[in-house]
Amino acid sequence: MEISRDQLTDALKTVKYPGFSRDIVSFGLVRIAEMRDGTAFVRMEVTTADPEIPKKLHDAATVALRAVPGVENAEVEIAVKVPPKSPGAPGGGAASATPTQLGKVRYRIAVASGKGGVGKSTFAVNLACALARLLGQTRGRSHGVGLMDCDIYGPSVPLMLGVNARPEIEGEMLLPIENFGVRMMSLGLLIDEDTPVAWRGPMVMKTIQQFATQVAWGELEILVVDLPPGTGDAQITLAQTVPLSGVVVVTTPQLAAVSVARRGAMLFDKVNVPLLGVAENMSYFEGPEGVRQYIFGEGGGERAAQDLETEFLGQVPLDPRVRAGGDRGIPLVVSHPETPAGMAFLRIAARLVEKLDKGITTP
Repeated sequence: MEISRDQLTDALKTVKYPGFSRDIVSFGLVRIAEMRDGTAFVRMEVTTADPEIPKKLHDAATVALRAVPGVENAEVEIAVKVPPKSPGAPGGGAASATPTQLGKVRYRIAVASGKGGVGKSTFAVNLACALARLLGQTRGRSHGVGLMDCDIYGPSVPLMLGVNARPEIEGEMLLPIENFGVRMMSLGLLIDEDTPVAWRGPMVMKTIQQFATQVAWGELEILVVDLPPGTGDAQITLAQTVPLSGVVVVTTPQLAAVSVARRGAMLFDKVNVPLLGVAENMSYFEGPEGVRQYIFGEGGGERAAQDLETEFLGQVPLDPRVRAGGDRGIPLVVSHPETPAGMAFLRIAARLVEKLDKGITTP
């Protein structure tokens, strides 16, 4: 019976990389998988300073290959590359464990909302790009911003940032993908596009912890964390895992969004995370004649900020180019920074940097 390469790789997809839920095939570690004189031969390339990882991969791959009908013998060859020692990272790898991964990140801010549908992820992506642009202009930091996509059930950040590459792995560390000056990690980079995320709380918590401890973020001025809507496991786990500098609450003007946003903000108060302010998204639409139409109501963001005794950071108007930029993978702040919406993101970014630098978290 002839055994195909697809049969071998399908078997290898059952082998998970130690410490991760992703398999060695999707990580791109398998270089050769073929039959040679009746023996299933596989060659892998791994970058790690841990001598146990190649052994575990060898044993697991051998078992998986021998389980293929018709395979009697299996030969697994692993080429090991030792990563260069990183300054400040004991033990040699691109990075090591907590607190090393976030120890070189100066500020960590979460973007949260009480409910879905307020454009929170779009806001987070444009805010990160605005921060990258601002830091590049004022501080000469071309790699100063990161974006951790913790919206596990709807990881749309890769699409909005125009990223579809798989992250590389170095040792036990995932290397973030960079675009537009923003280093990014998302579950959307680790699963197939059409795969639904049907996870219970423990898996969500584990993923968020991995993003904080097993991603080589490097030196960053600001890490933006995009949270899923609500007040559940993801929010609590993040607050317990990542030492947050503060949280920005995103809402839209209508009463339904504002009341839920207030409850969402109160969760962070209970876990002692400072509230940096409230931002109102999709505030109004301005027509060619300059007339503003308040499609979703008016004043909700300001009311929420007053109720929460925090700063109202500003309004982001409705602009079809925000949606188009997200679909094309070029955020509005990158493609049209001079537009009213683009300028609004830049003003909010500047205010947040000012508040973080001064340690101010209230008006």
